[in-house]
Amino acid sequence: MIPDIKRLIDIATPLWAGEAEVVRTYWTSPKRTLDTDLLWLRRQCFKEFWGSGVGKYDRGGVVPGQLKRLAEKVHEVDVSMDRHEFLEVLEGMKAEYTHYCAFADVHDAMRPAGTPKIDPNKLEPWPEEDALTALRYKHQADHGALGMRACKFTEGGYCTLFSEGMALKGKPGVDGKIAAACAKVYDDEFEHMLAGIAGIAEENLAAADWRLMETLVKEQLKQRIRMRNAQFSYPLSEKRVQDIYNGEIKPLAFDYERAQLTA
Repeated sequence: MIPDIKRLIDIATPLWAGEAEVVRTYWTSPKRTLDTDLLWLRRQCFKEFWGSGVGKYDRGGVVPGQLKRLAEKVHEVDVSMDRHEFLEVLEGMKAEYTHYCAFADVHDAMRPAGTPKIDPNKLEPWPEEDALTALRYKHQADHGALGMRACKFTEGGYCTLFSEGMALKGKPGVDGKIAAACAKVYDDEFEHMLAGIAGIAEENLAAADWRLMETLVKEQLKQRIRMRNAQFSYPLSEKRVQDIYNGEIKPLAFDYERAQLTA
């Protein structure tokens, strides 16, 4: 394995563990209520439908943004845009929309009688989500392809929301529904995330680029913890967030075999 990739993964694993801790702590937190469950589900639906910041075609929303841009590209298939690239974007958009449906279905199954179903046009971001998107855009604007690569590396936060949600499998009621929704999403997101990590090996980066990548990845993953903590109504205290930033947490075990990387 390229030593720089292992170093980058070693930087990420404690911060991925921090994002996982947010979700895991929430499940048994005294702050958890029906209202906070509905809130985090709406916010996840926002991310699956409108979230943006890492893809070539997704500005303006993962689903609506890509639909608009693909419509504009239809007449360029096999002219200026390869048919397989078009297909790849179509398949990615379908996957994201499927993920939106999974969480929207849980939300609507939980909502109190007489309240409206979820409406993607009324979903809103929250400040920490906006800050994460702004940071991703800044990294892309300031550092070009390297900024985009950092975004691909951090996207999904090693699927910690989905893995921690799947851990609820077998529990009754709401928790079982959450586990099933997360299971539907996990494999798609995990493979997508691994592709973003493994692809770095093909970049032939200079030493200075690796060091910059480490900085960008660390900044994004720290903001992901804040984004996720806010999404779940702050189950972690600010002190605990700072402790995680300082490395006071057991890192996640990275699956080198599944990533097809040699540890």
